[in-house]
Amino acid sequence: MATYLITGIAGFIGSSLARAALAQCDQVRGIDNFSTGKPANIAEILDDIDFREADVLDLDALQDACRGVDYVLHQAAIPSVPRSVAKPLESNRANVDGTVNVLVAARDQKVKRVVYAASSSAYGDTPTLPKHEGMIPNPISPYAVAKLASEYYMTSFYRCYGLETVSLRYFNIFGPRQDPSSPYSGVLAKFITQMLAGEQPTIFGDGKQSRDFTFIDNAVQANLLACKAPAASAAGRVFNVATGRRIDLNETFQTLKKLINYAGDVKYGPERSGDVKHSLADLSRAQESLGYNPTVDFEEGLRRTIEWYRRKEKAAET
Repeated sequence: MATYLITGIAGFIGSSLARAALAQCDQVRGIDNFSTGKPANIAEILDDIDFREADVLDLDALQDACRGVDYVLHQAAIPSVPRSVAKPLESNRANVDGTVNVLVAARDQKVKRVVYAASSSAYGDTPTLPKHEGMIPNPISPYAVAKLASEYYMTSFYRCYGLETVSLRYFNIFGPRQDPSSPYSGVLAKFITQMLAGEQPTIFGDGKQSRDFTFIDNAVQANLLACKAPAASAAGRVFNVATGRRIDLNETFQTLKKLINYAGDVKYGPERSGDVKHSLADLSRAQESLGYNPTVDFEEGLRRTIEWYRRKEKAAET
């Protein structure tokens, strides 16, 4: 039995990781300051975890949270490109300073390994597709810069202190419990909830921008594999987490329209500053070194996500 500390446990990804760790009979500790996470995401598992309401900027709280922990899954962040453009200092504090605190606490408390939620935004708008980890990073937004800086900190702590770290570059993760209400939410969460409510969704730009949309179960699998992969092949390294397939937003809307039976159409707005035009991952490194293989494809992930939001909507009505 292992003990996991999940930062940002009340977030969409953090709460999914907590459920997966509990399902394999491991112990789960979590911290969250609820700046973007939701108490509802962990309400049904609260009695099964050791939860502390704390901020990753609080080093003392992190030192205490890391005691006796085997693996840290560092998900806490302000995960928004537009918000980072509007508030770069806030983004840097949460996404860089917070990460350094996690690393210091994990080092001091002799944690076995830290697995970090990195971002495909590090690749920026470099035209090469698919994106592979050996490419020179080209971040555009302050968010992307902060996530890349934290990757470098991960590698640095492995090289300088021997703390095993793994960075997972997420490509557009979606699924149940993703918050659609924030102006910075992922496009799929917004589209699905708007279309289920009969509201017209908005595509910013011409809709030809494409994404390697990745269902949450695939990201969860990658995190758990990254904890146990041999140090020789994983420690201090960066890995893409995606499906290896891209779909543009116009196609995405049409697919959702069929699955939801939505009768309306989409509207278009101006492009958003800092957004990347295309993303597509090369998965070969993650497959070879972690044994990662996405098990849920885009359409099946959409079906599961739509069904979850439908159930949530019905529960709210009763």
